[in-house]
Amino acid sequence: MSSRVRIRLWSTNIDHLSEVTQQLVQIASKAGVNVRGPVPLPTKRLTVPVLRLPHGEGTKVYEKWQMRIHKRLIDIDADERVMRQIMRIKIPDDVYIEVELVR
Repeated sequence: MSSRVRIRLWSTNIDHLSEVTQQLVQIASKAGVNVRGPVPLPTKRLTVPVLRLPHGEGTKVYEKWQMRIHKRLIDIDADERVMRQIMRIKIPDDVYIEVELVR
């Protein structure tokens, strides 16, 4: 029975997220392991309306600040060599990873 590793990645910085996903796919493809992904999941948008300071008398004006959270999903066949290499990858502080073993 073969098992897989499901890796979920998310970040607010798309460039750092893309670098990490490319490294994961390269490691798995060099080892000859089956890889599915990276699958882009829907981007979560968090918006915060903030009241601007009024200059003189006028109507209320709001600024809208937005933060986007980009997500990726990768499935890799579980192999001990590949998992050791994946654990050694240097990951930026703004990229979050969740590793799950799926049967």
